[in-house]
Amino acid sequence: MAVTTRVLLALLLSTFLLSATNAVRDYQGRQAGQRGERGTRLTDAQQCRLTRLTASQPTNRIESEGGVTELWDENEEQFQCAGVAPMRSVIRRNSLSLPNFHPMRRLVYIERGQGLIGITYPGCAETFQSQSQTFQAGREPREERGQGRRSDQHQKVHRIRQGDVVALPAGAAHWCYNDGEEELVAVSVNDLNHRSNQLDQNLRAFYLAGGVPESGRQQTQAGQRLQSRQRFQNIFRAFDTVLMAEAFNIPAEIVRRMQEEQSERGLIVNVREGMRMIRPDEEEGEFEEEQGRPRRGQQWWEEATGNGLEENICTMKIRTNVEHRTQADIFSRQAGKINHVNRQKLPILKYMDMSASKGTLYPNALMTPHWSVNGHCVVYVQSGEAQVQVVDHSGQQVMNDRVNQGEMFVVPQYFASTVRAGQNGLEFVVWRTSSEPMNSQLAGYTSVIRAMPVEVLTNAYQISPNEAQRLKTNRGGESFLLSPQRRSF
Repeated sequence: MAVTTRVLLALLLSTFLLSATNAVRDYQGRQAGQRGERGTRLTDAQQCRLTRLTASQPTNRIESEGGVTELWDENEEQFQCAGVAPMRSVIRRNSLSLPNFHPMRRLVYIERGQGLIGITYPGCAETFQSQSQTFQAGREPREERGQGRRSDQHQKVHRIRQGDVVALPAGAAHWCYNDGEEELVAVSVNDLNHRSNQLDQNLRAFYLAGGVPESGRQQTQAGQRLQSRQRFQNIFRAFDTVLMAEAFNIPAEIVRRMQEEQSERGLIVNVREGMRMIRPDEEEGEFEEEQGRPRRGQQWWEEATGNGLEENICTMKIRTNVEHRTQADIFSRQAGKINHVNRQKLPILKYMDMSASKGTLYPNALMTPHWSVNGHCVVYVQSGEAQVQVVDHSGQQVMNDRVNQGEMFVVPQYFASTVRAGQNGLEFVVWRTSSEPMNSQLAGYTSVIRAMPVEVLTNAYQISPNEAQRLKTNRGGESFLLSPQRRSF
């Protein structure tokens, strides 16, 4: 009996040790995966030896027949620190931003207007049908009108509107069409440091049509031609015409049109006739999406196993709106509001390792001094103005400037910052290099100062216990957004 008991105890002990060993290995594997995910970003963060931050405007402007593409200089120290490349696209009415793909993740904010966007994922089914005009090579459209219209199959088309945050995964071909009554303005941040980009730290895109001419159109604000580091060109131009004709099984004349005839039109082109296609987001389930609830039958990536990535990416939600006051994550009647878009609201951001926020500060309201725990912040001033202060680890001000509409600046990870809105208030958008960002606040109800014992504060600042108590609690229940104060202490 004693021998049997010892054997059972030995088996139980072996099972326990094996389970513990596997748990440790799983944990180490997850940690290694996280290090691999952020390894490039951590290496480049060593470049954040900034002595001065300034808000900047785009430095490069690409004119196209249907709009304008504006680029900030990613070689600025602040953008190199964050590993990002900002850009702004203006698509005029009835114009099409041509299909392209890029090696980095891109998070887009729709500043104004509305339109349609299509994102083509490899391996996904063409599950939507629409009616399109029938055209044949070498014939004019008027000759085809008698033949009627034929059915066209394509992947899902999404409706985008002002206030939308749109996620564009790396390597996915996409296009955008402005079918609204005003210009569509989209401000984007490209994450050059993400592991999906294994090329270099330069912004680039691979276009399937159009392209920037070799000379003349790509200029800096000073009027000088920009060297070819940031070109966006049609990849079909360099392929052999006969080889492409064979690959597509089409006449060589069509290939030549794909290669040459649209090159002078730029990156955004005018649409000769209106584009008609199925827009499922305007039909069933749109209200549920706007409210942040998944439609029936929709699944998220984290539920997938095995080859679930390919199975679920086809139905993944790629946009959400941040204009709804009722959905504000932070709201103060006296100070303003902030809407966050993170991996909880838009699960695709988990794999992009990015997030965004849209904020409004009322006149003279204050954003509490704080620092970002797990990512850099890229701030865009949509309207209004504000005074911004940023302090580094040496206790030096690296920024103490007034920022204005259309400007962009970076607040590096762990740098403490605060913002006071001007007389007309402030509307701003923040992109973060983390899908689940965290802030640590210095003032307010949830601040680190309030969480410290009075005795710590009295000794740290050589103040009385009464003064320490006022330091902790004088903001009452206010947290991240602070109302303007009429009196000083």
